[in-house]
Amino acid sequence: MSILEVEHVQKVYTTRFGGNQVQALADVNFQVDAGEYVAIMGESGSGKTTLLNILAALDKPTRGQVILNGKVLSMIREKELSAYRRKNLGFVFQDFNLLDTFNIQDNIFLPLVLAGESYETMKSKLHPIAQQLRIEEILRKFPYEVSGGQKQRVAVARALITGPQLILADEPTGALDSRAAGDLLTIFQEINENGQTILMVTHSVMAASRAKRVLFIKDGQVFHQIYRGEKSDEEMYGMISDTLRILATGGDCYE
Repeated sequence: MSILEVEHVQKVYTTRFGGNQVQALADVNFQVDAGEYVAIMGESGSGKTTLLNILAALDKPTRGQVILNGKVLSMIREKELSAYRRKNLGFVFQDFNLLDTFNIQDNIFLPLVLAGESYETMKSKLHPIAQQLRIEEILRKFPYEVSGGQKQRVAVARALITGPQLILADEPTGALDSRAAGDLLTIFQEINENGQTILMVTHSVMAASRAKRVLFIKDGQVFHQIYRGEKSDEEMYGMISDTLRILATGGDCYE
């Protein structure tokens, strides 16, 4: 069953001076099924960030529509958008987006506080997530007291605690060293195996090679995709690298 449907999405910006139009997305079409783990890749300027902003309901397409769990995002009223995002979407960013004035536990609780949850409910939701992400011992610390890898696990916990339909991850390994990045990607695979749907935008071949499907964006549309099937991480890595080389040289992809 498709949890996310992207139908003929186009985005055109008008420049502030001169009124020139810039097409960021031309005609993007794809679906994400419940329980999938999808990575999106493409060269700088290919439209990945624009697409992510539209999927997050932070921007609206010029044409086309995005449907999340049966709801057309562009039809949601502005005053309801924040609550809708909080309930249905979890976000993991490259730079963690943690508040240094809050301890780790309170950072994770923040979306539930905004939703009006009771403290006991928040505690009951946090316990299994903190166990799974191995952050129980740092809950009383502050973000500036923990490592980058720990910060990103905290960000994942904050994304998970609302029970979102979809997690959107924007370059989640970008600020991590190779070991912390590997640990985070293993966590992503574990939570996906538990049924969490994930869509990740990344430049990292290593990160994308852990996904179940990889979409490649070129000239504002989906150029190619690779399904994992029975492929190993190493086989995925090789196929992704080959596809990126083809993208860079303007060739045609193979199936």
